[in-house]
Amino acid sequence: MPRVGVLALQGDVREHERVLRALGADVVRVRREEEVWQVDGLVIPGGESSVIDKLARAFGVRDAIVQRIRDGLPVYGTCAGLIMLADRIADGIGGQRTFGGLDATVRRNAFGRQSESFEVELDAPALDAPPVRAAFIRAPVVEQLGPGVEVLAALPDGRIVAVEQGPLLGTAFHPEVTGETRFHARFLERVGG
Repeated sequence: MPRVGVLALQGDVREHERVLRALGADVVRVRREEEVWQVDGLVIPGGESSVIDKLARAFGVRDAIVQRIRDGLPVYGTCAGLIMLADRIADGIGGQRTFGGLDATVRRNAFGRQSESFEVELDAPALDAPPVRAAFIRAPVVEQLGPGVEVLAALPDGRIVAVEQGPLLGTAFHPEVTGETRFHARFLERVGG
């Protein structure tokens, strides 16, 4: 059984734990550097990317996460987690840093304020039918991709909202709050592989 960490500094940690456990993973919360080295995969939950950045530095886990990503650790980031995986960030606050690894530019709060949150059905051909029910909550969007990044889902207007590059998976939305499990299952395939 793979041991999967959920970065538990801020954000919707419990929702990810619930989905991962239902899919058979051994789930642990990651808050300390030594815990980063003890997992086979890591989920970076939604929340506020600038706060996750600050807390990752304050808790001393940032450098270990960056190194594990460079070493090929499977990582799944949702919403703010997608921002944290991106090599480049648009509209970040001053001094904001990401963990990197995903050759993409991601724009924070691309859809506006919390009151402009929405849910939509998305086609995700790599996941097969039916469409994905996606909840966008102050969500980012992927604006530029490097050559090794695969698009898994886009909105009807073409804005990219789910990507994958090797062991890294990112969604701009929150499948963990809509009952969608296929992205987590895809992530666990990378962890187990």
